Amino acid sequence: MPIELKMPALSPTMEEGTLAKWLVKEGDTVASGDILAEIETDKATMEFEAVDEGTIAKILVAEGTDEVKVGTVIALIAGEDEDAKDLAAGGSKQPEHAAAAKAAPAAAPKADPVPPPAKAEAPKVDAAPPPQRPAPQPQPSAKGDRVKASPLARRLAEAQGIDLGAVSGSGPGGRIVKADIEGAGGKAPAKEAPAAAPAVIDTEIPHEAVKLSNMRKTIARRLTEAKQTIPHIYLTVDIQLDALLKLRGELNKGLESRGVKLSVNDLLIKALAVALIEVPECNVSLSGDQLLQYSRADISVAVSIPGGLITPIVASADSKSLSVISKEMAELAARAKEGKLQPHEYQGGTASISNMGMFGIKAFDAVINPPQGMIMAIGAGEKRPYVVNDSLQIATVMSATGSFDHRAIDGADGARLMQAFKRLVENPLGMLA
Repeated sequence: MPIELKMPALSPTMEEGTLAKWLVKEGDTVASGDILAEIETDKATMEFEAVDEGTIAKILVAEGTDEVKVGTVIALIAGEDEDAKDLAAGGSKQPEHAAAAKAAPAAAPKADPVPPPAKAEAPKVDAAPPPQRPAPQPQPSAKGDRVKASPLARRLAEAQGIDLGAVSGSGPGGRIVKADIEGAGGKAPAKEAPAAAPAVIDTEIPHEAVKLSNMRKTIARRLTEAKQTIPHIYLTVDIQLDALLKLRGELNKGLESRGVKLSVNDLLIKALAVALIEVPECNVSLSGDQLLQYSRADISVAVSIPGGLITPIVASADSKSLSVISKEMAELAARAKEGKLQPHEYQGGTASISNMGMFGIKAFDAVINPPQGMIMAIGAGEKRPYVVNDSLQIATVMSATGSFDHRAIDGADGARLMQAFKRLVENPLGMLA
């Protein structure tokens, strides 16, 4: 019996990916731990390792194929007692298996003909509605108490109180995916989503059509969802930076021998983390009918990379030293630009910070990164007339704007966080205590 290599789920929310590159070819012998392929998810390109040993008998999905569903058979491995050539010759039958996985929604109804009497009786009785009820059909999806569902679908079902055993899966092999949960929860069917998608433009203006990457598709989808489903409230404060800049210079002199150079952003990450611990009402996420209040501050930091944006996370930033934050951030940013971040390094976080000051942007409103409850947008520090000790002076000032999920965070609590952030930046020794 050949070993089926299936499209892996390389992150908790991954439902499909691009098979970017095969690193093996048919006839190659592989062992457990060998790198077989590079798979592009919505955030990074990751390596796919072999779990079993054997010979690559047949590659069923060509490299460069987009939107390969998780669970789709992408290749066959011949075991010790099998002839790889025979499997390759008969492999023409296997693509049907892969196709069947993709066509799971069509195959699912075939598994439900278990109650044929209901279908047979429907034409005989004039009152067709009673026997035509499709409600009982989803139940067979839970075979032997084992319900096939994606991790995201399970979380959504738990948050909405939906019984997975009563949901019919439309994913590969009848797997329950996000769209099934949304349909079961009485939300708009997934088919209606294209209404919010950008319209196809028919133009005679000279142009080049560039195919969207998985990352860009995900960014477009998540930002649309965030703006459509999260009521944003924006709060802005002006913050004097002179004390922070002075402290940064002094610290960098002492850290020079250790090869550490603090950036302004490193200190702002620390300030936001400490502020979130001081104002725990803002260190939250809305989860169904519950509010998750976090006991530590994991700060997601927006990093621009080729083709999009990613938010690597500095975990427990409130309790880490500035030198540790600086080292972690430099390493995370470098690996982010190489597409080598692991899912746990960019998924999660309790709040985000986005700094566009290096581009000279004075102020902006950032979009919240679900399921987080807030994001801090940092503008450029610039010399401005500013009142210091009741006298008009020239000071280095920046504008910071907090975007808050108004469903989870009241305006007064958001204002308290902005006050705490301003105080810590203007009196930076307070964040080091």
